[in-house]
Amino acid sequence: MIITLTANPSHDRTVALTEPLQHGAVQRAASVSSQAGGKGVNISRASVAAGVPTLAVLPAPKDDPFVHELLAAGIDCRPVSQAGDLRVNITISDPDGTTTKINSPGPEMTPATRAELVDTLRRRAGEGDWVVLAGSLPPGAPDEWYAELVTALHGTGAEVAVDTSDAPLRALVERLDVAAPHLMKPNGHELASFTGHDGDALEADPAAAAAAAATLVERGVRTVLATLGSRGAVLVTEGGAWHATPPPTTVVSTVGAGDSSLFGYLLAALEGRPPEARLALAVAYGSAAAGLPGTTIPEPRHVDPTHVAVHPLTPTPTPGS
Repeated sequence: MIITLTANPSHDRTVALTEPLQHGAVQRAASVSSQAGGKGVNISRASVAAGVPTLAVLPAPKDDPFVHELLAAGIDCRPVSQAGDLRVNITISDPDGTTTKINSPGPEMTPATRAELVDTLRRRAGEGDWVVLAGSLPPGAPDEWYAELVTALHGTGAEVAVDTSDAPLRALVERLDVAAPHLMKPNGHELASFTGHDGDALEADPAAAAAAAATLVERGVRTVLATLGSRGAVLVTEGGAWHATPPPTTVVSTVGAGDSSLFGYLLAALEGRPPEARLALAVAYGSAAAGLPGTTIPEPRHVDPTHVAVHPLTPTPTPGS
């Protein structure tokens, strides 16, 4: 089972434009869609599509339309009550797949809500193979909360994956000596945010990205899956490093591609596949997501890892390493 925490869930609205976004202009939309979202929710949605048991833990009123939408989609969830309306995130998608995102902060999370979320995760973690802590933190949650959760989940029997950015990511990295998760999934720019390198340079150079990811492995993280946009992804463990290049893909929307990549890795891990095959499935899932509209999460029928090329890497230090 994959248990997900979406600390800051959102109603995701996607506006697909007929022409590239123009600042200050009036433009027509080809379509507008809305879906209950958030990084953890996206992973639970992919789990249901692949027939993998999942449980989505999130702060939301039990009678919120968000919760009803998840249940209607077959996603088992444990909402923890909190006051305030869930946030709305808006994605504007150009015809070439370029996306502009406008994310709202979300309602204030109280200490009582945080405590109940921790209790729920600890009680249910023993039933899961993986617990995924994913996405931004809402107002009221301290930056170090993910690090605290990793520590709280030690000894539950579940492996812990973290996919976050900005201050929560930096706070986790600062505490890896006591709070190293089993898996981290940064992108190139997120890697650069705490290594001091240039994000575009890391995304363009898989060996350099692998070297940056290796610094996390040296500090106790067992596996790092670093997504690199059109350059695919790298996987780094104590046993080696690999780069996978995606198949040719007509990009429709990159929203959810990183979440899909993480699910592809988890699915392959649950199936007991070796690291190279886990990376191949991760990149196949991410590429499939990029080829689908809006926030559509791939189903297994969309995914073909046989078209993903995987090569071993010797990480090369970047300047300043």
